[in-house]
Amino acid sequence: MLHKLNYYIINPIKNLIRWFPIIWKDKDWDDHYIWEILKTKLKHQSEYIGRRDHHTRAQYDAQRMMLCVRLIEKIQDEYYEIEYMDYTIDNFDWIEVEGQPEWKQLKITNVSENLDEYLNKHKSKVRKVLADKKLQIFGLDDRKHKLAMNVGHYKQKQAQDILFKLMNRDIRGWWD
Repeated sequence: MLHKLNYYIINPIKNLIRWFPIIWKDKDWDDHYIWEILKTKLKHQSEYIGRRDHHTRAQYDAQRMMLCVRLIEKIQDEYYEIEYMDYTIDNFDWIEVEGQPEWKQLKITNVSENLDEYLNKHKSKVRKVLADKKLQIFGLDDRKHKLAMNVGHYKQKQAQDILFKLMNRDIRGWWD
């Protein structure tokens, strides 16, 4: 009887409490929230499977889930998309829009950049972007800066592809 009470009443109530902050913040207009739900579920399942350690690959599976969580965090933060900005120094100024006193426009002025270092670190990605017009979503005028943006975008897409390949390969075995 106690087992049934725990299984059918107590655990669902704990689940509601545990998920409440995630669901409370959920919005339908942005992929960030989809990632947040998936990330939270993977964290919970990783902790559960790692703690119970009931199958031979439990610790491995828990680690793989946490790898997916870390990839999701990088995808959410657009880590690879904006990584090239670590190689630039920019000034950001909000200026008034003529005729629209309540509006502001962002003006970005590049102070210095070392994009050659970034592009040299990612030579294979640079070759791939240069060879495939579909990967040149920002164009290639202002060649170095736009090339770096395209490489970052490509790396971001690769991170997402890797995440789904990992999940596709492993998810059916993530059970206790």
